[in-house]
Amino acid sequence: MPRKLSAIAPDWWDYTTLDSDIVDAAAKLAPEKLAKLSRPGFKVVLHDTLEDFYLAEALEYVDAWKQSTPDNPVGICGPIGPTEQLPLVARIVNALGLDVRSGHFWGMDEWFDVATGREVPVTHPLSFEKCDRDLCFDRIDRKLRMSDANLHFPKADVAAFRNTWDSGVRCAVMQGGQGDVKHWAFNDPLPRRGKHKDAPPSAAEYRKLATRVVDLHPLTIAQNARTSGGGNISMVPTKAITVGPVETWKADKVSIWHAGNHDNPFGQRLTAFMISQRLVDSAVPMSLLADHPNVEFHYYRGGIGTVAVEMH
Repeated sequence: MPRKLSAIAPDWWDYTTLDSDIVDAAAKLAPEKLAKLSRPGFKVVLHDTLEDFYLAEALEYVDAWKQSTPDNPVGICGPIGPTEQLPLVARIVNALGLDVRSGHFWGMDEWFDVATGREVPVTHPLSFEKCDRDLCFDRIDRKLRMSDANLHFPKADVAAFRNTWDSGVRCAVMQGGQGDVKHWAFNDPLPRRGKHKDAPPSAAEYRKLATRVVDLHPLTIAQNARTSGGGNISMVPTKAITVGPVETWKADKVSIWHAGNHDNPFGQRLTAFMISQRLVDSAVPMSLLADHPNVEFHYYRGGIGTVAVEMH
């Protein structure tokens, strides 16, 4: 039986092409049932306050860098979205006088400018590198922070960035949020064309994708306009550079942070359910993490919401 057409963008794969039984089961999950989805290799953590949520996220940076030495460097790969943890990271490092000069950082993704064929410059208002520097790294005391050589931001020419993942630096954790289209970084579902016209790529095929320039699902473009551009879709690039599954599987741990600002109540349930039940489908890219050996989902309890009809 052929897969359904997307209810959002018929020329793309996405979660609306899933079997209805999966959708219905995820929608019925009460918040207290989320924590019970934990299994070996997949842990669900609920935080009662936003303060605790973002502090725990910031401490993953600190914990990773505390493991780092000049002979055995350690780093973290971090997102833009959420960003509230970034100033906390700088504040903790400065307050403790923590020397993080041997630590490393990988940016997860960056916008791609079609007109120039390059990554957007740091002067672009939506630049992820600019955000990381403004909110975190430029706030760390110069005597304590790592040099620019230890900060790895993806570029349109991805070779140098990809090489850093095999340079002897251990990635202790890859941290991310979840978008409306159920991606981490910009690992969006693929367009419904060519050999993928009738079925999305297999998990094994999708897992082979490394850092690359991608076309963005329409839902991703709309979401970023909503969360970062005041709804101005015309200012959001239609392509991006993203870390891939290849790099993700080089991280010791993957942690995903659901504050309730990016994905909705249904989406927060769907991916946890699929990972817990090992239901892997590349139309829901986040579900591929079911095959990673160490994944954590963190939720702000007040942002989980309910999947119910409410007329506004």
